[in-house]
Amino acid sequence: MNAYVFPGQGAQFSGMGLDLYENSPLAQELFEKANDILGFSITDIMFEGSDEDLKQTKVTQPAIFLHSVILAKTLGESFKPNMVAGHSLGEFSALVAAGALTFEDGLKLVSQRAQAMQKACELQPSTMAAVLGLNDDIVENVCENIEGVVVAANYNCPGQLVISGEIEAVNKACEALKEEGAKRALVLPVGGAFHSPMMEPAREELAAAIENTTFSKPNCPIYQNVTASAVTDENEIKANLISQLTAPVRWTQSVQQMIADGATHFTEVGPGKVLQGLVKKINREAETSSATFETNA
Repeated sequence: MNAYVFPGQGAQFSGMGLDLYENSPLAQELFEKANDILGFSITDIMFEGSDEDLKQTKVTQPAIFLHSVILAKTLGESFKPNMVAGHSLGEFSALVAAGALTFEDGLKLVSQRAQAMQKACELQPSTMAAVLGLNDDIVENVCENIEGVVVAANYNCPGQLVISGEIEAVNKACEALKEEGAKRALVLPVGGAFHSPMMEPAREELAAAIENTTFSKPNCPIYQNVTASAVTDENEIKANLISQLTAPVRWTQSVQQMIADGATHFTEVGPGKVLQGLVKKINREAETSSATFETNA
């Protein structure tokens, strides 16, 4: 069975999507529509911008979303997933690719999400840190015993967990985790504490937008970050999407469940190969590949 997976923030690169724009009339049409919806030329920044330009909050998330969704749409008949999942932001790409959200609504929500997260980051300084080489339960226990807000945020693969919260609490947790035997506990260069209680203002803002958006039944099950299980009910999809900003990304558990449910091949749709690497670390037997757009030339 084919599982299609969609990457999250951090996968962006200068020149992303240009090959699609130049070789597919459908891609060109969708990129131009995106410029209109966003009110600025995101294509200029994606195709020619610097790494710094691409790091702007209003750009990063929509750029990755656009690359993933437009690539999926150009695959045409060859895009036949039995199941989909996306890492954090990638969940929005997965929902559009699976027909649960329209392209336009998905882009609007992603843009609102990026801006709401930026505002939440500015309200209170916060951060995230990658912890390598420890069991999840040890990381969880250490976080629970640290004063202040620090929680497990991204379960990326066995032995790789990202924690998130207040700067002081994250720093204290990193020291405690090193004492517990972590190979590394490294503060990440991110704007704030994503997937933690610090994102509550963003969650509230995005909740209103999600509630006012029409969702359809997806063409195949989506394994959502919050539950790591197959979901097809529109109301459940909405509720999980609203919870996603303050809840952990259960990527390890999602991939394990997809494999348990019959997934044998994982195709990464979008920039980079991060998810393929994580899937291999979760299960070495799983086959992985990148979705590639075939030109008709």
